[in-house]
Amino acid sequence: MSRISVRGFAVASATAVTTVGAVVGVASGSTPQQTSNDFEATAAEDATLLADIPAGQQARVQTATLTQQADAQADAAQAGARKSAEEAARKSAAEAATAKKEAAVKKAEEAKKKADELAKQREKEAKEKELAASRSATRDASSFTVQSSYSVGDVQAMARQIVPADQFQCFSNIVSHESGWNYRATNAGSGAYGLVQALPGSKMASAGADWQTNPATQIKWGLNYMDGRYGSPCGAWSFWQANSWY
Repeated sequence: MSRISVRGFAVASATAVTTVGAVVGVASGSTPQQTSNDFEATAAEDATLLADIPAGQQARVQTATLTQQADAQADAAQAGARKSAEEAARKSAAEAATAKKEAAVKKAEEAKKKADELAKQREKEAKEKELAASRSATRDASSFTVQSSYSVGDVQAMARQIVPADQFQCFSNIVSHESGWNYRATNAGSGAYGLVQALPGSKMASAGADWQTNPATQIKWGLNYMDGRYGSPCGAWSFWQANSWY
């Protein structure tokens, strides 16, 4: 390498170092070792020396400067890319957390809904069992002692023991309207007979041969009739209220 090229590189290096030193000194608050006049003189001298450097070597110096600038820009771009990636990661994590929370809430709501449905189903089954137990606990018509005659109180007491408790009031409403609890009541016009005014009265023979004289037999037949046609005495009473017959 020639003296001029060595000197050119030295000048370029010295210029760079001088410039950096001046900037660092100002940033740190310290007094630069060179005065402004010295710096300007040095820069002028450097420019004169750079002019002495051949064109090819000047190009290499300029290329090195551009390379440094490109490296700085690349570093800045990488820093921006890292920042963007970090922001994207934070956003993705927040969205994932929100989705997870919503999924957990939905799952909890579904679990509660299933639990409520199960509770309702169990409650329904318990009521059905209770009703079945109530009906099974009622006495059969044949379990009552046969008497020569029965008062209204006797007949109602029988009905309370035969008809399920939750259906008794509906049954009583129908009997009160149909016969006034008179087990020998006869409709002169139609021939309907008994507590529930079976038409004809002989229908009640399916519940017992003593249908004409035994209120328990009539009650049993009437209950079976209401259950079979209307689902229950209360179903029969609802129909009766709308039509005045059943």
